[in-house]
Amino acid sequence: MRIELATEPGDPQRPNEDYASVALPASGRGGVLVLLDGVTPPEGDVGCVHSVPWFTARLGGAMLELSGSHRDMTLSESLAAAVSRTADSHRSSCDLSHMRTPQATVVAARWSEHTVEYLVLSDSVLLLERTDGSVHPVLDTRLDELPPAVRAQRDAVRALPRGSAERAAAGREYARAVEALRNAEGGFFTAAADPGVAARAVTGSAPRAGIRSLTALTDGAGRWAEVFRLGSWADCAALITKQGPQALIDQVRAAEAADPDCTAHPRGKSRDDAAVIFVAP
Repeated sequence: MRIELATEPGDPQRPNEDYASVALPASGRGGVLVLLDGVTPPEGDVGCVHSVPWFTARLGGAMLELSGSHRDMTLSESLAAAVSRTADSHRSSCDLSHMRTPQATVVAARWSEHTVEYLVLSDSVLLLERTDGSVHPVLDTRLDELPPAVRAQRDAVRALPRGSAERAAAGREYARAVEALRNAEGGFFTAAADPGVAARAVTGSAPRAGIRSLTALTDGAGRWAEVFRLGSWADCAALITKQGPQALIDQVRAAEAADPDCTAHPRGKSRDDAAVIFVAP
């Protein structure tokens, strides 16, 4: 079995909000991976005294333990229990009903001798490389399918001069529009304090014999394919298989550095936290 992980903050002066982990049972006949991308809130009140890295560490650790130790639970059930456990750990000190309470995207995969199970919530991605060489990306596309009016707001923001007061004001208005769609019908979903969100995740399974490798990427790493168009998802998986996760992150950093103003490749952040997990079970 081959396991490789790499993660790097977008800004060395700020904590990395991504979480990456892999656990193997003592039997050696399976394992589980968990990857989270913490949602960076706008400046201002978030209703919580804890940081996003605190939240992703708690939620990711709970998800890893539950999905790895309780094989009788589905990954959705494990996520729901992990969200509840994490919420209980700061319910007494924080306003968990606040729309900006700490939250994260989630990718999880669990494999046994016979089956590979998976779960994806929000805009991180899981790549399933099959033994025939094909690569299937497991995606939750709801964040990319915002209402036309909100997408138009985003495009208007990107058309304004970076650093201008007009862009800042339009950006705040766009952020409020997106926030109104978070964890709401017709919008998109992230793991925060409501365990019911687990039922919104994209889930599935595949025969273990047909899977050659699993690659999980936060969107800061996935922008290699989605934003910078450096290759297809199959090319992405091939690069990681051949050169390792850090090579992909290095290429993302080079692409970010070549377009610091986000003009050639529009994106919300010039640099973003990036994390990659590669497993060949």
